[in-house]
Amino acid sequence: MSPVQTPVLRSVEGRAPRFETLTKYIRVRSQPGARFVEFDFAIGDPTLFVELVMPPAAFEAFCQNNHVIEMTDEQMRQVDAELEKWRYGEDTLMAHNHDRSPE
Repeated sequence: MSPVQTPVLRSVEGRAPRFETLTKYIRVRSQPGARFVEFDFAIGDPTLFVELVMPPAAFEAFCQNNHVIEMTDEQMRQVDAELEKWRYGEDTLMAHNHDRSPE
């Protein structure tokens, strides 16, 4: 699996882009109809996100105000893979044991 290509965060003039021009990503984690919407929110890079919780009406307003887009399936897979590396580490004893079924 190849990594998701993330846009370079530089303007044509070499300066940092304006906040308004950066893509804002969401990934909803809660179930439909839940009392609160639990979601990931990222600006510019879907792998760098914060976890937020809002009532549904506030979430809708937040999404409209920020012109968000939903993460693609590939972006979500990349985020999940990064979380797994942080959870189990790489080249550690646990990294080799977490996918094994009990014998």
